[in-house]
Amino acid sequence: MAKTPAQRAAKHGDRATPGVPGVPVQAANPSTQRSPAKAKSNANLILIAGVVASAFLFWYFHLLTLNQMTQLSNGLAMPDSMAFGFDTGDITRLKAAMNADALGQLQYVHKTAGTLFPLVFGFSWLLLIGLNVGRRALRWALWAAPVLFAVVQLVANVLIDAMLAASPVDPAQVAWASSLTMISWALLVISLLAAVFAFSPWGKRKGPAKPPGQ
Repeated sequence: MAKTPAQRAAKHGDRATPGVPGVPVQAANPSTQRSPAKAKSNANLILIAGVVASAFLFWYFHLLTLNQMTQLSNGLAMPDSMAFGFDTGDITRLKAAMNADALGQLQYVHKTAGTLFPLVFGFSWLLLIGLNVGRRALRWALWAAPVLFAVVQLVANVLIDAMLAASPVDPAQVAWASSLTMISWALLVISLLAAVFAFSPWGKRKGPAKPPGQ
């Protein structure tokens, strides 16, 4: 015998079929609903973690590890630390001071901290700008610096390793590696200035934040 909606409701309670007149529907749990304020709060937590990680990786890569590498090169700076570039003479002296093990350690540093730093920094700065800059065209313009920095830094790592492995020193490789090293430092500074601008009244967003790419 077919049951009426009221009988089904009495038997199944809140589990009865939604949309049937007279049958109660289980209410959604308010705690599972994601508000814009909660989403922005979560994004800010990720941003803070990314900025802290970027600062730590910069310190570890440039200020700690590359400085320690000078102990293996008779005090000569690594190419990555030469923000204003280097020439064939600089690399010739560096190669003469470093043995194969020291060059292998520099390659390892490039594959670890030298890779993590630009990637983490680039992602963190994309999020920072995306959360704080309101105008779409301005966001894309400011995003260019950290994206290009990450790409240029990773390519510079590869070129520096190839340059130091070449025998004899190739002036063309030195010129390319030097140029990309200077460009990467310039893009890093521009990215930092972009972050300052993002928090300024000219860049501050108005309205709800959008994730990067929108």
